[in-house]
Amino acid sequence: MIAPHGGELVNRTLEGDSLTDAIAHAGSLPRLTVSDVLAGDIQNIARGVFSPLKGFIGHDDFASIVASDRMVDGTEWTIPIVLDVPAKDAVTVGQDVALCRNGGEPMAILHVNEVYGWDKQAATKAFFGTNDGNHPGVAGMLGRSDYLVGGDIWLIDNDRGPFADINLFPAETRKVFAEKGWETVIAFQTRNVPHIGHEFLQKSVLGFTDGLFIQPIIGKKKSGDFRDEVIIASYLTLIDSYYAKDRVLLNILPTEMRYGGPKEAILHAIMRKNYGCTGIIIGRDHAGVKDPNGKSYYGEEDAIHIFKQFPGLDIQPFSIAGDFGYCTKCNAVSSDRMCDHQDQYISFSGTEIRAAIVDGVPLAEQVMRPEVLARIMEFDQPFVE
Repeated sequence: MIAPHGGELVNRTLEGDSLTDAIAHAGSLPRLTVSDVLAGDIQNIARGVFSPLKGFIGHDDFASIVASDRMVDGTEWTIPIVLDVPAKDAVTVGQDVALCRNGGEPMAILHVNEVYGWDKQAATKAFFGTNDGNHPGVAGMLGRSDYLVGGDIWLIDNDRGPFADINLFPAETRKVFAEKGWETVIAFQTRNVPHIGHEFLQKSVLGFTDGLFIQPIIGKKKSGDFRDEVIIASYLTLIDSYYAKDRVLLNILPTEMRYGGPKEAILHAIMRKNYGCTGIIIGRDHAGVKDPNGKSYYGEEDAIHIFKQFPGLDIQPFSIAGDFGYCTKCNAVSSDRMCDHQDQYISFSGTEIRAAIVDGVPLAEQVMRPEVLARIMEFDQPFVE
């Protein structure tokens, strides 16, 4: 099986007497409130999703990532996982701190190694390729406080959340893959409901791999994206009706969308590598987002080409380049690299699909399976507001 990123699958979760001792210890510690997004990062660090991280990124690694997309030791990393605090003296170097989700009970213990300032403008430009505050990832980073904390964590609250039955951790998915005898597994990253183009890509890779790992991001998204429960319901419907179930595993990735385009594509690949995947499907404008004028911040195939800059990543990107649609002449999903009938394509445009759902307009079966569309339409509000 593919090795975790950095060679070690991190486990910073606590059980038994260690958990009991940590809960007691946390009760005596100074508290630091963290948001739901940061709470998710803490759980992902502890569960090995962000291996080889054992905590929040320190100054030297942060600076190295800004400069070279790699940590000091050469480990490839593109968007650092950071904890911000409102003031330099909010925590003390060398102390343990109880991290509390929105002021509740302690969910983890952080050992503070350092507190450091950071250049937000330089960082956002490095990670997102822009400083435009209209970019949701940039806006989120610029909204962080002026100081970052580096330090290791131990997790107390290991709750799996609202989709517990499809929230297997990396050690668990690796065990499932081994039990199934899957030596090659290709991941499909998504924040959308599935259309026929997605199904085509997923089934195409099943022709040359042992298993398909469909993993929607469940967490903070921008307004207009599909709600988590809608994405899950639509995929359960699709898999139940149209897939060889012994070759597909649906499992959520509880993290936020950063909309970082090429740099986030690399981060997505690293996380799926830790789950045990040997490959990942990278689509056009992967993790991209448009500006207020409707122009993408990234080139259509930038997220595909960036993998050439990371030869040691091990996980293999799979991409089918070109402008896709359903060709009514060929009577099949096609692209401008497969046929010359672009004037006869039915579009898979996400914008058009969303508009049709809002307006209650039926979608052609060449765009979305009727069962999937019907399931989506059962929700009064399928979109993030």
